[in-house]
Amino acid sequence: MRLLKVATCNLNNWALDFDCNLKNIKESIGRAKEAGAVIRLGPELEITGYGCEDHFLELDTVTHAWECLKDLLLGDWTDGILCSFGMPVIKGSERYNCQVLCLNRKIIMIRPKLWLANDGNYRELRWFTAWKQKDQLEDFQLPNEISVALKQKSVPFGYGFIQFLDTAVAAEICEELFTPIPPHADLALNGVEVFMNASGSHHQLRKLDYRIRAFISATHSRGGVYMYSNHQGCDGGRLYFDGCSCVVVNGDMIAQGSQFSLKDVEIVVAQVDLDAVAGFRGSISSFQEQASCKTKIPSVAVPYNLCQPFNLKMSLSSPLKINYHSPEEEIAFGPGCWLWDYLRRSGASGFLLPLSGGADSSSVAAIVGCMCQLVVKEISNGDEQVKADAIRIGHYANGEFPTDSREFAKRIFYTVFMGSENSSQETRMLAKKLADEIGSWHLDVSIDTVVSAFLSLFQTLTGKRPCYKVDGGSNVENLGLQNIQARIRMVLAFMLASLLPWVHNKPGFYLVLGSSNVDEGLRGYLTKYDCSSADINPIGSISKQDLRTFLRWAATHLGYSSLAEIEAAPPTAELEPIRSNYSQLDEVDMGMTYEELSVYGRLRKVFHCGPVTMFKNLCYRWGARLTPSEVAEKVKQFFKYYSINRHKMTVLTPSYHAESYSPDDNRFDLRQFLYNARWPYQFRKIDELVKELDGEKVPFSESGDHEKMGTTLDGGGGMGVIAAGSGNPKSGH
Repeated sequence: MRLLKVATCNLNNWALDFDCNLKNIKESIGRAKEAGAVIRLGPELEITGYGCEDHFLELDTVTHAWECLKDLLLGDWTDGILCSFGMPVIKGSERYNCQVLCLNRKIIMIRPKLWLANDGNYRELRWFTAWKQKDQLEDFQLPNEISVALKQKSVPFGYGFIQFLDTAVAAEICEELFTPIPPHADLALNGVEVFMNASGSHHQLRKLDYRIRAFISATHSRGGVYMYSNHQGCDGGRLYFDGCSCVVVNGDMIAQGSQFSLKDVEIVVAQVDLDAVAGFRGSISSFQEQASCKTKIPSVAVPYNLCQPFNLKMSLSSPLKINYHSPEEEIAFGPGCWLWDYLRRSGASGFLLPLSGGADSSSVAAIVGCMCQLVVKEISNGDEQVKADAIRIGHYANGEFPTDSREFAKRIFYTVFMGSENSSQETRMLAKKLADEIGSWHLDVSIDTVVSAFLSLFQTLTGKRPCYKVDGGSNVENLGLQNIQARIRMVLAFMLASLLPWVHNKPGFYLVLGSSNVDEGLRGYLTKYDCSSADINPIGSISKQDLRTFLRWAATHLGYSSLAEIEAAPPTAELEPIRSNYSQLDEVDMGMTYEELSVYGRLRKVFHCGPVTMFKNLCYRWGARLTPSEVAEKVKQFFKYYSINRHKMTVLTPSYHAESYSPDDNRFDLRQFLYNARWPYQFRKIDELVKELDGEKVPFSESGDHEKMGTTLDGGGGMGVIAAGSGNPKSGH
């Protein structure tokens, strides 16, 4: 037997915080050594943090990474343990995303990334070059300061593996695993038994299974030990890196770390028998045949043994059941952990949320409540870092610390019901009930006097006073009145967030939380610069359907029973007067259901459908209940309002990324924001298809009623050919 103990880890590093990152790296190595591991794998670009983005273009970032690596190698951190560190390296004129493999205070080799992640949220080709020379290792001259300190002038650089006396080890970096021909395929044929994948992979709802299946597939048909390490936490942006570091052997998961956690460092240790890998490969005839005619990959010989012989004191890790969270748990724990990282690293003293008693703002409140529960739980489990952060943020004194989530929420969470004459008593009471269940400091204020002051000013300036539609006003008047309410709430929210700590003799400021969901962003069903405008938004990339399912789950599992009542109520903005014969409803305002929006969103983004292709797809999907003419009208209506309101995405509050069809304009969904919203060519093609399918001509008014269904004409900066103004009056309050 060749017994090998390996350690991989989840690290909650922070982009450009080299002190924080170095501390976490050292702690992970120390704990790996304590466990008896002889290989320690860390995440991709762990020294700098993955999310440095354009800071990777700065020489300082690369220089500081080398300084941190020197610190690690001059100490005893790598004594007796092979460590893989992620950092940027400049070779000649090119900058590479590298894993630096070190042992016994020396750099063994530097492995640059072959295939860079360059889609979705990733832009690695903006900062790095892919390594293309795969037939040989080159000599890399170490920076002079590093060379002098380590007494080592050069190291092998390139694609290859390390050949120890008793096994072969290689690196595979994140995206490379998911390529059509991943490196581990040829490496396995060259005798590599241990693969180390350093990753920077973010959370997305229902995505983990795809990732884990890739690890299992990597070793299921070719054998091997596959180690995976990932970041965990918010490292400074919209992404939450969701950990789940693990070890897979011959297609079986034998060790798995947490997906969501408040810990800064989590170690995952496994003990394997490499003879089981050799035996597995020897039993596969096709593997033997392909290995006999393999393409030779260069290697670095290291005269060192990693394995131990048969020893009953060392027990082998057994296959385990893979742990997956339900989507409802993902919504609770992912954004909850992201909020905690943002709060503790921003210097803020807490959160303020405009709480309407509706599904969206109540979902945000429940996520903050979940965060408070996680903090108290981690403190009770002995996490000193979480405890120290909670004491600082909550302003505890005299040795006190959080022991009750409701008491902690009272210290760090304000909720405000900003009611008007259009608010119902039911939503007011539900907001108060939920705030009590969570423990937040709750305020109930009326904005009617402020609204009246604005209208009086407008009347003084123009001689006219607008009326709601139910009182005989036009669409323009109706929407203008709704937008006034929505924007007043945004201004009031920021004023309260900055001044309430002062009122209560607390230092610092509060972060304003937004609560618009992904479907409203896609449709543009929100007022520009209303309560959707905040500091951060934990649900901005989550669908309405998923949020409603989450509310039902949270009512039971988080202990907030009022959420069941909130979920059962029909979604409404409560911006128009309530009458016996009229009640404002979101789906009526939008002219489409939230379920339909999810379908449109996935076809547009995930399946890359333009109007014509979407029409064709939906004819198949909805053909049993809708005629081609009806499908055509729905597709046209969606693209009309999507394009009219696209400009709103340019100022969308930074949101937790959780959904594959997010319209986030910052980095994930890069598109123009000035459209010809009539789509004349595309819609004409749809009309031609409809005519072929059912023999009737489908008219589409190019002039259209541009005020219909909440698309306003005011103050939008001229965005969109069809008078795309401030937009739909969804307050988000």
